[in-house]
Amino acid sequence: MGKFINPFTDVGFKIIFGQEFSKPRLLDFLNALLVGERVITNLTFLDKEQEAMFDGDRSPIYDILCETDTKEKIIVEMQNREHPNFKERMLYYAAEAIVRQGERGTAWNYDIKAVYMIAFTNFVMTGFDGRLRVDAGLTDLQQGGLFCDKLRMIYLQMPCFTKDTDECENQFERWIYILKNMEILERMPWAAQNAVFQRLAEVAEVSKLSKEDRIKYDYALKRYRDTLNAMAGAEQKGRDEGRVEGRAEGEHNKAVESARRMKADNMHAELIAKYTGLTVETINSL
Repeated sequence: MGKFINPFTDVGFKIIFGQEFSKPRLLDFLNALLVGERVITNLTFLDKEQEAMFDGDRSPIYDILCETDTKEKIIVEMQNREHPNFKERMLYYAAEAIVRQGERGTAWNYDIKAVYMIAFTNFVMTGFDGRLRVDAGLTDLQQGGLFCDKLRMIYLQMPCFTKDTDECENQFERWIYILKNMEILERMPWAAQNAVFQRLAEVAEVSKLSKEDRIKYDYALKRYRDTLNAMAGAEQKGRDEGRVEGRAEGEHNKAVESARRMKADNMHAELIAKYTGLTVETINSL
């Protein structure tokens, strides 16, 4: 087991970003993520399991749901594998946070506060190879540029980040490096120069977890590893099936080519079928 917790586990992620004492770290990360756009001065953690809007409401449960000092909602998720309709699922989460801002009565005038959906992905989304950061929003398809600033989705594809410590150019990249490599680090980089990382080193050391948190973390780590093993098994099965299908296709193509040559030598279809294993119908169609 590594010296520091694995941030890709639900317990590890919550210790780093999702509790009241985590607020300085989450603020530092978000401001590094949104540098040049805005500055967040304070956050309030919200109840992730909100009251139902209607009977049968299946409201999503987020990893982190918080609100800025200007009432904007920020949802932060950690995803270890790509699910079917993954992007649509994230869109639903964000849209649900927008809809819940509605108020009863005629006085409310759709004063919607922006919703930010930030997803760390421990995989590369289909069609987005090579990009650490994928930004999505509401754009003007004809003129380009922003159409509305009330919805923002940012996907951080962790496998796409390949920089080493001396190559990190800013606080955002330092955060990504630490999160990606945390479980294998022997010491926390930049801790001597940065109080946020120094505090992170203190709270994220496995040996310093409380007994209760250690039990939860060990169980979460087992679930995480089981997920990785299941994913690796599925990928290996797919590769094995692909090889079998490839061999079968190759053998079929060789049989077809042999059948063509036999047919060119005026051999009867029944005899060709006997030697190649192809059906008479397939041979007659060549």
